[in-house]
Amino acid sequence: MTGFARVRKIVPQGEVVLSLKSVNHRGLDLHFHLPHEFDPIESEIRNIIRGGVVRGHVQIHLTFTRSAAEGGTPLNRNLFSAYMTAFREAAALYGVGGAVPDLNNALSIPGMLGSGGEEELDEEVAGAVLEIAKEAVAVLNRAREHEGAATAQELRQRCENICGLVTRMEEIRADAVPAFQKRLREKLGELLNGSAVDPQRIIQEAAVLADRSDIAEELMRLRTHAGQLQAMLDSAGEVGKRLDFLLQEMSRESNTVLSKTGGLGDLGLTITDLALAAKSEIDKIREQGLNLE
Repeated sequence: MTGFARVRKIVPQGEVVLSLKSVNHRGLDLHFHLPHEFDPIESEIRNIIRGGVVRGHVQIHLTFTRSAAEGGTPLNRNLFSAYMTAFREAAALYGVGGAVPDLNNALSIPGMLGSGGEEELDEEVAGAVLEIAKEAVAVLNRAREHEGAATAQELRQRCENICGLVTRMEEIRADAVPAFQKRLREKLGELLNGSAVDPQRIIQEAAVLADRSDIAEELMRLRTHAGQLQAMLDSAGEVGKRLDFLLQEMSRESNTVLSKTGGLGDLGLTITDLALAAKSEIDKIREQGLNLE
């Protein structure tokens, strides 16, 4: 599910800012944007995020602005000199007379405000980054929990809708029993048709036709699965992956109902419409399920 967190911390060496942005994803997909000096602790940051986030495409952005050394300047003189040399060379090469460099753009170049050369990662700075990483995960999860609560409420409503559709199909099924019996009599009449037929064959055909026509078992399982889904939403912990499997089962039951309702006239068409509506609710739950962890 989506969420955003931004945490900053001031240390003697400067300011550290860490931001996390998550969007929906079937698994956990982490993308880091860190200054090179923080590469040694990327795996530790990764473990912290994995400890609090199970699903989602997460962008991790870290910036570190160093403070000026005592009696010194935050300007990276070596980098600025190289920038000015390159600017003058380009102006002369392409005949851009009177060109003046934009100081604001120059100072916004990564590494311009800081000491020259590669910086070693200070242990205090590293500790501060790991500390705010934990805080950022907590902030991110609070935002995701707020969205998740709204999503879960919508899924509960769709479960109730499915149970209502199952109830209507059960009522119609009770009225459709005579239609089932009529189909059976017609099939038996075709088998007999004034000819000698093995009684055992008639019994087998009757059992097969009754099984193919009755949807009681499928409706019972569909209602049971809807109840399991509601209980899952009310429980704590990860539900996303378990939800995928349960929705597969619910979709299978709906498809079976659809395959059994052909040839029953208006009653069959009504059950078909209700089963299609149930499948639509299941598909919408599956779409929203990608937002749940």
